[in-house]
Amino acid sequence: MNFALIPKELQPIAEKIKASNRIDEREALELYSSNDLNALGIMATAVRKRKNGNVATYILNRYINYSNVCILSCQFCAFAARKRDAHAFELAIEEITAAVQDALAHGITEVHMVGGLHPTLKKEWYLDLLRSVRALDQDVIIKAFTAIEIRHLAQRVFKMSIPETLNLLRDAGLGALTGGGAEIFDPGVRDELCRGKESAEEWLEVHRTWHQMGGRSTATMLFGHIETLGQRVDHLRQLRELQDETGGFTGFVPFAFEPQTEVLAHVKRASAVEQLRNLAVSRIYLDNFDHLTAYWISMGLPLAQISLSYGVDDLHGTIMEEKIFHMAGAKTPQEQTVETLEQAIIEAGREPIQRDSYYRHLGASKDRSRSVPTRLESELACA
Repeated sequence: MNFALIPKELQPIAEKIKASNRIDEREALELYSSNDLNALGIMATAVRKRKNGNVATYILNRYINYSNVCILSCQFCAFAARKRDAHAFELAIEEITAAVQDALAHGITEVHMVGGLHPTLKKEWYLDLLRSVRALDQDVIIKAFTAIEIRHLAQRVFKMSIPETLNLLRDAGLGALTGGGAEIFDPGVRDELCRGKESAEEWLEVHRTWHQMGGRSTATMLFGHIETLGQRVDHLRQLRELQDETGGFTGFVPFAFEPQTEVLAHVKRASAVEQLRNLAVSRIYLDNFDHLTAYWISMGLPLAQISLSYGVDDLHGTIMEEKIFHMAGAKTPQEQTVETLEQAIIEAGREPIQRDSYYRHLGASKDRSRSVPTRLESELACA
């Protein structure tokens, strides 16, 4: 990398990166405050190359939101609903397994499932859901539930401790936790955006417990709303500290806030430059995370492709259907074909390789014509 292009004021940080040394919070804030996007890309790319070479990955996965009925009313969320709301939905297990069965025929290796904090679904429903999906294919990895869903299940549904709840879910088929719900860890931000949701400490506790059980999960950040740059850095710090402790995070997946709810409609959406800057700083600061994912469902595939030059080594997956961001107003497609993902990676000068839920390489695609359908053959009915 041509570090000579990095301005003088950022050279001390560049020297740390060249020496594979960790940057601190003050230096991360300095990077966030820099307008030299090219310099950030050079430094982030150096970290990415050291960790992942020239490979960029993707996963064949199927998103399923089993319900949006939720007892919370987060200010930023356009997804959640009360049972009687017109946009409320609740899928039957049979509908979910039919969708998974269809997706398995297209080669998926992961089923990704999250929902709201449902007030009436019972313990056996959740266990039957996992068992039913697992019974379709013993090799498919079920990546499901956010930390707040786990706390809801433990406290209100299973009425067990978090470790006991996680053990039951793992025995039923849970293979990995999602990173959703992290938002921004600062308590003031959480109080304004998602009052009643778990605290940062509670989110971290669920992931710590899962990691101590040998489980793996992703971590996320929802940025570009009311948070300050310092609060972003603090969020990254807490993730890095837990990763130092457990090593259980497989990757980091930041995404920009969609300002479509009535309360926060005045918030200006994060620009392309800001999204690239956030990815680059995250890659440089999170030196103990092996992977950085560009969430194309939020940023769009063209910008996600550009992000491959800003520290990103993963373009996420085929997804097939996504509700949370699209109910918030996202205009991106709801799915991508393998061919499209691989072409985006190749055009960026990188080598495309399919991965699994743990970011393990499954080998280059042998059949580049393989794809998920451009439209589901039948729409999932809403209960």
